[in-house]
This record gives sequence, C-alpha cells and structure tokens, in this order.
Amino acid sequence: MISTSEPKSNTHPWCIIRQLPNMQTIVVARFHRRQDADGYLQVLRRLVPNVSHVIVFDAMIQAQLHGY
Repeated sequence: MISTSEPKSNTHPWCIIRQLPNMQTIVVARFHRRQDADGYLQVLRRLVPNVSHVIVFDAMIQAQLHGY
C-alpha cells in the first residue's frame, strides 16, 4: 500500500475509495497491482463491514504518465 501523500502515488493507479454521502469519496489506499487492491479490500470488508469501499482505476494518472 502506498500513502496518498507520497509523490510515488502517481505510479499506483489502482485505488480503494470509501463512498460517502452526497456522492463524495475518499481515497483510502493506492496500489500498483489490482491483486494487491483486491486483497486489501477483502481485509477492509472484514474489519469495517458496514462501510462501502470500491476499487477504481485512476485513468488520469495513467494518461499523465504517458503524456496523453
């Protein structure tokens, strides 16, 4: 897991987000590989079952890396 405050987070496009009321979200964690995000999401669902978390791919980060 990479902290969202570290500069290297731009190379980790897989994000786990927490869904809040009024269509707001918080990035909980970022990962380089989807498998890592899936594993972390399973742990979150066991530890905090009443909170909604979702895995997303941050396409804007990938576009920035490739100069699109």
